[in-house]
Amino acid sequence: MESQTQKPYIAMLFTQFVYAGMALFSKAAIAKGMNPYVFVFYRQAFASLALAPFAFFLERKNEAPLSYKLLCKLFLVSLCGITLSLNLYYVAINYTTATFAAATTNTIPAITFMMAALLRMESITLKQLHGIAKVLGSVVGVSGALVFAFVKGPPIKFMHWYSSTENPNSDSSTQGSSREEWIKGALIMLSANTAWSLWLILQGPIIKQYQAKLRLTTLQCIFSCIQSAFVAIAVERRNPSAWKLGWDVHLLSVAYCGVIVTGITYWLQVWAIEKRGPVFTAMFTPLALIITAITSAFVWKENFYWGSVGGAILLVGGLYSVLWGKNKEDRKSETDKQKQQTKEETVLERITHQ
Repeated sequence: MESQTQKPYIAMLFTQFVYAGMALFSKAAIAKGMNPYVFVFYRQAFASLALAPFAFFLERKNEAPLSYKLLCKLFLVSLCGITLSLNLYYVAINYTTATFAAATTNTIPAITFMMAALLRMESITLKQLHGIAKVLGSVVGVSGALVFAFVKGPPIKFMHWYSSTENPNSDSSTQGSSREEWIKGALIMLSANTAWSLWLILQGPIIKQYQAKLRLTTLQCIFSCIQSAFVAIAVERRNPSAWKLGWDVHLLSVAYCGVIVTGITYWLQVWAIEKRGPVFTAMFTPLALIITAITSAFVWKENFYWGSVGGAILLVGGLYSVLWGKNKEDRKSETDKQKQQTKEETVLERITHQ
């Protein structure tokens, strides 16, 4: 019985290690010269091949109707969400670090909440504590991302090394160029998270129309693969060598991101949500940041700065504030529904006994 209760914890710990590996492998492949747009195409191709058999066999009995109109919606959602988000993510990681990529992932719940509130899909009740927590957490989380991106501060000198981007002997023009690239990468990464948040919001209405979730995910991966192919061809049409995959970190990275990240962790997260709920799974998100930061420090000799640490603390604090407010709101909504149901049953009982 005890092992059954521990399984969701083990699954989510494994998931966060996988997500940390995604940022690390992606950064390694891009740093080794792989084109970001080609990377996205291969990743989505591997993901489609990994998910297709499961979608066919596991949801074979679920004959959900798939109209032309719904296919068009899926194509547009894949373009605005997955294709745009992933391409921006891998372009941004070329200018920033794996740690920054893992850190800004923690802003997705806050950005999603703010976008849903603007679209009137999420309620804001500042008279309640949980409403204040969601709004405050969103502001703090996004502020933390901005601090992490633009406020470095003094370095933390617990390890005496310099990364390739922070060599003290480099001239001022090189440092200025590096700073400009970092700012550009940070803004692109935040744009990628915004696009992903939009994709999450658009999933709700689509799932109501098409209940086969795994098949829905597979179709979106296939559409994204096709769209990414056109983007990559447009960018690299004069460089055929950019498409070559050898037995190196390029092949390992796209296979890892496509098969393990999209395939295995998808099922683990769905299983954990069914067992313990969405808030439980989201609570483990900051672990990927910690794992990525420690690994990057040793593998790429990435420096830590006090400003980045402060930004990371704000990020995680904002994330948990949003999650706490959302959890409290869901519990209150469930309690209100139960009270309303009890009240209706009491009235109905009185009517039947008259």
